[in-house]
Amino acid sequence: MGILFVVLCGFSFYLGGIFCSEKHGFASTEEVVKSAESPKKTVSTPVQVKSVSFSQCSADLQDYTPCTDPKRWMKYGRHRLTFMERHCPPAFDRKECLVPPPDGYKEPIRWPKSKNECWYRNVPYDWINKQKSNQHWLRKEGEKFYFPGGGTMFPNGVSAYVDLMQDLIPGMKDGTIRTAIDTGCGVASWGGDLLDRGILTVSLAPRDNHEAQVQFALERGIPAILGIISTQRLPFPSNSFDMAHCSRCLIPWTEFGGIYLLEVHRILRPGGFWVLSGPPVNYENHWRGWNTTVEEQKSDYDKLQELLTSMCFKLYNKKDDIAVWQKATDNNCYKQLDSLDNYPSKCDDGTEPDSGWYTPLRPCVVVPDPKNKKTSLKTIAKWPERLHVAPERVVDVHGGSDGAFKHDDSKWKSRVKHYKKLLPALGTNKIRNVMDMNTVYGGFAAALVEDPLWVMNVVSSYASNTLPVVFDRGLIGTFHDWCEAFSTYPRTYDLLHVDGLFTTENHRCEMKHVLLEMDRILRPNGYVIVRESSYFVDAIATIAKRMKWGCHKEATEYDIETEKVLICQKKLWYSNKSS
Repeated sequence: MGILFVVLCGFSFYLGGIFCSEKHGFASTEEVVKSAESPKKTVSTPVQVKSVSFSQCSADLQDYTPCTDPKRWMKYGRHRLTFMERHCPPAFDRKECLVPPPDGYKEPIRWPKSKNECWYRNVPYDWINKQKSNQHWLRKEGEKFYFPGGGTMFPNGVSAYVDLMQDLIPGMKDGTIRTAIDTGCGVASWGGDLLDRGILTVSLAPRDNHEAQVQFALERGIPAILGIISTQRLPFPSNSFDMAHCSRCLIPWTEFGGIYLLEVHRILRPGGFWVLSGPPVNYENHWRGWNTTVEEQKSDYDKLQELLTSMCFKLYNKKDDIAVWQKATDNNCYKQLDSLDNYPSKCDDGTEPDSGWYTPLRPCVVVPDPKNKKTSLKTIAKWPERLHVAPERVVDVHGGSDGAFKHDDSKWKSRVKHYKKLLPALGTNKIRNVMDMNTVYGGFAAALVEDPLWVMNVVSSYASNTLPVVFDRGLIGTFHDWCEAFSTYPRTYDLLHVDGLFTTENHRCEMKHVLLEMDRILRPNGYVIVRESSYFVDAIATIAKRMKWGCHKEATEYDIETEKVLICQKKLWYSNKSS
């Protein structure tokens, strides 16, 4: 047995030596990072890629969303609408083609005009126009959709609706509230109105066959993402948003033990507000129009109030059709959850409070960490001061500190200044929807905050959890794994920014699949900035050329050989079958 063991060990070392000597043209992440950090060293032989070519996807895939594809819904359960959650296709069913734009697609109308109108051919959905025209969500005139700012719960227009909300929540006026999430967002008129008031909103809605709510929002230049509160947590850390909103969003808040409310509680920071308009609020005056009885609506309201109280929310204000609850600002209230008879109880199953990537919802309360004294709405700096103040939670990041944060902030100011020389369109109204595909502290977004754009900050689900720092700065973002498709429609971003993504993820994600996904979500004539090790830049440019991108390689602001900047632009092309 001993001899056999020694022989097997020796054989395994032999096989390991053979395997390690064949890297298939890829260096390890450690090797590339060391090379990038040391400009005096000789750059390794760049990655070489085999000749690749991509066909056009069929025209029926013009709005293809791989991980929320309605054609695959029947494979999944109907309970709590789980079929609408993320279900990515297996590797063998992955599309390796270029998604075409709709017939007659035009370059999107530029901000701020786009807030109120968009080209019909870019989002050719007639169903929503016919079904919601009486509620003034939008109307079609000639070649355009117009957005008059109406909604189910704001017949007098969204501005009047938000004016009333500001009267109920004074913190909306003085910079106290900066980030918000709108669940069941319609065409994102609420989020669009808040942009003018200095509040940055993530509009959330599921993929559907007819309404394309998120696609309308992004076509207008308003931040939005595909998502649904069902059985999985939303892709955000705990204690992130300053405010959450639901305007007749049809989420059954009191069902399933209030598990959807528990998720809202998790992502709201202490002292944050939850705003509800629609059933059962103001049921005394509206119950007849809701096809129900006054007794049923009173019961629903009482149950809602009871659940919110048990989660340490208190009724903050209420007028007409709007009710506002506030999450507890400190942890004193949560002592009541220690009772064994209490529901809901505290979460104590070891699940990370910030875990938001394919994490099942828990029927328990995520209690804020008592060591964080400056994350509540009451203690965090107001906007815009909070943008450049090192958040308290930066020390929770491996290697994070006030000094590291300030260094990162300064570094990105210098980098963005250089980027604007390489890409003059950056900072103009030619670029509105921007994504930083692998941010750390949101420095790229912070350096662009004065420009007429917004940035979706993406933190890898495999990287250090820095997303709480991004939200504490007053910016927005999401968790994501770039080995999968992003939760958005095709043609929704004007600029994608990549900083070392291929260096850090090449051992997990195939380069061409990441680039194909970038092509899917990038608008025609949109731009890409790739800041990457010289080891990968030429290979990226080769694949990009096959996707009908035009690229040119530039030096970084430090002009070192081990790192380069690739500036690319996607060409506008039409399907071969287009008229």
